[in-house]
Amino acid sequence: MTSVRSYMELWAVNVLRILLAVVFLFSGYVKAADPWGMAYKVEAYWQHWGFDFPVSSLPIMGAVFALAAVEFILGLYLFFGIRNRLTTAGVFCFMAVMTLLTVYIYMYSPVPDCGCFGEALVLTNGETLLKNVVLWGFSGYVLWRRGLIRRFISERHQWIMSIYAWLYVIVLLFVSFRHLPAVDFTPYSVGTDIAASMQAEVETKLVYRKGNTQRVFSTDSLPGDDWTYVATDVRVLREPVVKDFFLLDDAGNDLTMELLSDTGYVFLLTFPDMLLADDGNNDRINDLYDYTVDRGYPFYGVSSGDTAAVETWRDRTGAAYAFLQADRDMLRSIARSNPGLVLLHHGRIAAKWGHNDFPEALVQWEPATAEQKQAATAGWTLFVRQLLWFLIPLFLITLLDSLWIASKYYKHYSFKKRLKQKTMRKKIVAGNWKMNKNLQEGVALAKELKDVLSADKPNCEVVICTPFIHLASVAEIVKDSVIELGAENCADKASGAYTGEVSAEMVKSTGATHVILGHSERRAYYHETPEILKEKINLALANGLKVIFCIGEVLEERESGKQNEVVKAQLEGSLFDLSAEEFANIILAYEPVWAIGTGKTATADQAEEMHAYIRGVIAEKFGKDAAENVSILYGGSCKPSNAKEIFSKVDVDGGLIGGAALKAEDFKGIIDAWK
Repeated sequence: MTSVRSYMELWAVNVLRILLAVVFLFSGYVKAADPWGMAYKVEAYWQHWGFDFPVSSLPIMGAVFALAAVEFILGLYLFFGIRNRLTTAGVFCFMAVMTLLTVYIYMYSPVPDCGCFGEALVLTNGETLLKNVVLWGFSGYVLWRRGLIRRFISERHQWIMSIYAWLYVIVLLFVSFRHLPAVDFTPYSVGTDIAASMQAEVETKLVYRKGNTQRVFSTDSLPGDDWTYVATDVRVLREPVVKDFFLLDDAGNDLTMELLSDTGYVFLLTFPDMLLADDGNNDRINDLYDYTVDRGYPFYGVSSGDTAAVETWRDRTGAAYAFLQADRDMLRSIARSNPGLVLLHHGRIAAKWGHNDFPEALVQWEPATAEQKQAATAGWTLFVRQLLWFLIPLFLITLLDSLWIASKYYKHYSFKKRLKQKTMRKKIVAGNWKMNKNLQEGVALAKELKDVLSADKPNCEVVICTPFIHLASVAEIVKDSVIELGAENCADKASGAYTGEVSAEMVKSTGATHVILGHSERRAYYHETPEILKEKINLALANGLKVIFCIGEVLEERESGKQNEVVKAQLEGSLFDLSAEEFANIILAYEPVWAIGTGKTATADQAEEMHAYIRGVIAEKFGKDAAENVSILYGGSCKPSNAKEIFSKVDVDGGLIGGAALKAEDFKGIIDAWK
């Protein structure tokens, strides 16, 4: 039952983590692909709160750039499992802030929609609040169970992925800021038939009656004269996509349909914010206007109706073209540039440019060519291209990382296969009684365990490590049995005035053959350093004791992805001065300290991963033979219910058992996992 629950939690955490990652990636991408669209939203917030910043100002554009980059990077980190502790905390805090903000938006409606997904997916304020509450809950669960997040890229290569993600989102932001959006999610994308988009799609049904029978007919299949008309039922199937498109001249005449029905080309120079318009390309605009006059193409400037601003522009630039009035929001949407250039053909948006990309009329250039070129990259074609620019490098980085991991494991397991016939590691189950059982209780437990194992011989080496007061008495009991005896600690001094300490020689004199050193509790509570442990190990080996040396990382180290370097440092600090012959008397015990008494669960796969890594470190220092012969025990809440699964892993050679070693039945159940 525990195993099923663990797998369910594992799946739940990783499914929710991927869902959150996709939402954050999508939200960050649409903001980065259309920074001006998000800037207009941020401007509306600032104005609601009484700040009148220009849309291109640092407070607004800085907020847009920061928001897009943070969302995108958090999403990518969460998806690949990079820096889990920092990332999950960041996602939770981000969702907390966004949820509180959308509560305010829902109550006071400063904007019609929050703009969280730009114009790619427009949600009402109520829908946004519901979405954020749900995602905040998901992020809280993922933060709580972040230790179960599975990496999609190794810690060794995560920096490559991180650098690429930052470069991608920053380049996307700056390119979209200086030019038109990388992908146009507005209702005015290239290819849009404006006149058709202004029409609602309706379905008309006619209700007729004949006698007591009443039926509904479509307009193209009306009944005969014997039916009597009752009513007309008109249903709106689709609201107009474009709702605010109109063009008025100075006299107030509506030229909208006249320009949309023009069978030639119509040029609209759009000014969303006339006073802030960039005049750096004025010469090119005037050349383009002259070009249109020569060929008889209509060319209009279009502003939101500020006459004084129009006159100021004319004075600054010498503009000779006529101006039309239009809705400001429409002008901000139809071209994310100030000014922008829109080319209409048969009432359809044939092409458009930002002010940094206006076409050069002095070279050979035709509107038809521009129309064909932009049509080729419009809509989903451009979106897929942008997506591939992102996904292909990610795929290559992940593939190379996977190949590196595969080669590492191939070398390890091929080496194991070659040595399989030559060497067999000892299978060991060791019990650590810790500070439990008085002398009488300890003697009774040792007798019970001896009787149980005498009746049913174990398939592994059995060691019980007891408090010092038990050693001599228990040694007599287990003598001539399958049980070996060990101590839980020894001093780092050979002898002397060290009140309360027990030397390795004293331990050996009781009949004990093993000693536990470096246990996580000794490191944490008694501040045993690598130097102290090194002295203890040397004294234990000098007195003929086999050392069960414990290593492992705490929760903070696991969640920050530092488990490998922590374990390697523990090995290097206390064992790497030994000779290969001395190391042959070492038994290693990996303790996932983060999974002991914390309510968190370490899976068998996590145990195998760390054991394989430890064996690799030993191979680098002492050689492949030493790595293949050293027994590595698992010391993380092993019980009869999960021992068989854990012991089935290739690099797990047994367990260092805590609480379950205090009951003969439970300890025997773990020992039987080797059968």
